[in-house]
Amino acid sequence: KQIETQSKTTLAQWAIDYAEHALLPLWSKHYPDDPRPWKALNSARDWLTGAIKLPQAKPLILECHAAAREAEGNPVAQAAARAIGQCASTIHSARHCIGLALYGALAVAYDKLGTNAAWDQLKQCAAEECGSMLDALRAVSVDNEPNPAKIDWKC
Repeated sequence: KQIETQSKTTLAQWAIDYAEHALLPLWSKHYPDDPRPWKALNSARDWLTGAIKLPQAKPLILECHAAAREAEGNPVAQAAARAIGQCASTIHSARHCIGLALYGALAVAYDKLGTNAAWDQLKQCAAEECGSMLDALRAVSVDNEPNPAKIDWKC
């Protein structure tokens, strides 16, 4: 619900900031020499400031998605890169911000508990991370946002 009250710009800024703080370190822990997720976030930030246009950011975001595919077999890094790619993609469509919760919370849970943890434990840890994400969104939300994103969740 909180997502639907905010502009695409606010959602993109929130998703990018959260991904940089919580998820980029997870990727870097496993792939310290692969800057593709970092470049995706930076290109999205550059788009937000007007420094570049979407056609310049898009290839860098797609490279982040490629990094996620290449991280097959490393669930923490793969989920982190998928989340980062979705967060950066929020500059294109606001609904991509949901990838922060879907992939990002699981990346954090896998990192904290390990991939062999019981599903109930992973689910609880991911839910707690989603709570932190919501807190972060509330902290940057614009009261009575005049231009909330019109999101079709396709579900």
